[in-house]
Amino acid sequence: MSIRRRRIARVFLIFMAGFGLMFTLRFIYGYTSAARSQDGDNFISDFFESAADQLRKNYASDKFSVKGQGQGAPISVDQKFEKIGAYRVRTAQFSEDERKARALVKQHQAVIQFEQNSGNPGNRTLHLSIGVPPASFDSMTAQVAKLGLVTSANVTKVDKTSEYKDLNARRVSLENTRASLVELKRRNGDIGEFIALDNRILEIDSTLQGLGVALGEYAEENEFCTVRLTLQEGKKAEISLLHRLKVAFEWTVQFYLGFCLIVLLASGSAFILVLIAERLRILPTRDPE
Repeated sequence: MSIRRRRIARVFLIFMAGFGLMFTLRFIYGYTSAARSQDGDNFISDFFESAADQLRKNYASDKFSVKGQGQGAPISVDQKFEKIGAYRVRTAQFSEDERKARALVKQHQAVIQFEQNSGNPGNRTLHLSIGVPPASFDSMTAQVAKLGLVTSANVTKVDKTSEYKDLNARRVSLENTRASLVELKRRNGDIGEFIALDNRILEIDSTLQGLGVALGEYAEENEFCTVRLTLQEGKKAEISLLHRLKVAFEWTVQFYLGFCLIVLLASGSAFILVLIAERLRILPTRDPE
């Protein structure tokens, strides 16, 4: 075999080795990456956001101590927070897993605050927003995660202490303003002034009622955390070995040949630039001895 043939064979082997490496890596990735079904996922992920106006806000509290500065005594902190666990579950045994979910609600003395059923048998979807006692939140979410195939799970905790304090401050301010207006009514004045005072007092009373409802959501007897569960009927997609090989081969051909083409064009461009530079005597045509 001539030197030229050996060089061609060596380049061909390097090319095939690179192709085989990329093909193997893509094939392994197909097995290790989690299978995600695209059908209806956007609708499911956005459902609770679009239904936000219909969902009740649940708040809980937590008392703990933090160290004071220097030698100061520990400071007691009463935190108000909102905690939401969102789970998306795909199941081939829809009726059975729905029954289990409702049994968990009773087991943990939780409350279904929002429910929506949609679809026909074989393609059903159930959305539940559940108010869960704070002490049972971790236990319930752990059991919810065992239903069917969990395709999405997320737990979020947001501090609401400042909002709670703001509501209390507004209520106190409005109550003081109302007391001042009531005091003004006891003084002499014309009918127009009394009517304006009455209207202003009625506005403050209406605002105070709204604040009372908002603050009532923070009351200890109404404390809940939230579990949002989407149960979707459907079997887990089974991907055959032949299909995985086909996808890996097509991907490798597309990207590896593209990569080789880029390298070839870059090499050709570099060679042409070197020739031009030599013709213009920018680069020496011989290596210095």
